[in-house]
Amino acid sequence: MVILIVTESYLEFGLESGFSNFSESAMQFLEKQGLESRGPVSKLTFKLFLAVLCSLIGAFLTFPGLRLAQMHLDALNLATEKITQTLLHINFLAPLLMVLLWVKPITKDYIMNPPLGKESIPLMSEDTFDTMRLWIIILLCALRLAMMRSHLQAYLNLAQKCMDQMKKEAGRISTIDLQKMVARVFYYLCVIALQYVAPLVMVLHTTLLLKTLGNYSWGIYPESNSDTAVENNPLPSSLYSESPSVNGKMKVTVVQITMALGSLKNIFTPLLFRGLLSFLTWWIAACLFSTSLFGLFYHQYLTVA
Repeated sequence: MVILIVTESYLEFGLESGFSNFSESAMQFLEKQGLESRGPVSKLTFKLFLAVLCSLIGAFLTFPGLRLAQMHLDALNLATEKITQTLLHINFLAPLLMVLLWVKPITKDYIMNPPLGKESIPLMSEDTFDTMRLWIIILLCALRLAMMRSHLQAYLNLAQKCMDQMKKEAGRISTIDLQKMVARVFYYLCVIALQYVAPLVMVLHTTLLLKTLGNYSWGIYPESNSDTAVENNPLPSSLYSESPSVNGKMKVTVVQITMALGSLKNIFTPLLFRGLLSFLTWWIAACLFSTSLFGLFYHQYLTVA
């Protein structure tokens, strides 16, 4: 809830403009239907719903973040090449890089208008920056997927670590108990893989939805901005010219359904989806990094103590 209070000058999600556009479009739709309404939902209710959704996402990403921290430490201990260690560090910091992409004073202001002496020369347009942000997220997701093998191998080596720890302890253990202990590690591998892949899939899906529903382009230099074409796309005039006596009741039903779908498309505009999906993508990355950072501190210091 605290994040939702932060102004757009620091965290540029577009939630305020998206919600305002959604409320105005919904009010116009209700007025056309002959209904009086101040809006479908208040801003406080909208933010409370987002807060509840964010709490559920944070709870879902708690254990994957803690597990990722442990696998990251074990993978660093196993890695011998400098390139692999560097990629592991970048992979761990990838959610932080995603978070910083929406912090306006750190990224957008310096990338779009870098201070060069007394003048600031714009390097790219706002649409180009939004497209570049999508590409950066997808590349970071591809990096995390490429480093999946190293993390899973680090988890499988827990069986060897347990056996080495048992050799230092006094007493005897049966062979069957030893086999069960090793087998438990391998049986739990599917859960570990799911904990590793699930946050990646969530970030990737919200990013692709942001591109599609937000009406973005994959091109770094888009030719034209089609926001107005999507938001203000009128229905074909033939839908309004049809009468019940032309093709009967079936034709009237088709026209009514088409008009209803067109009205819903005008209510849920790309401006709303941009704000909502940008916030969800940012929140998933922030939760994953915060839980991973806490897990790193826990496994590095608290377990040793």
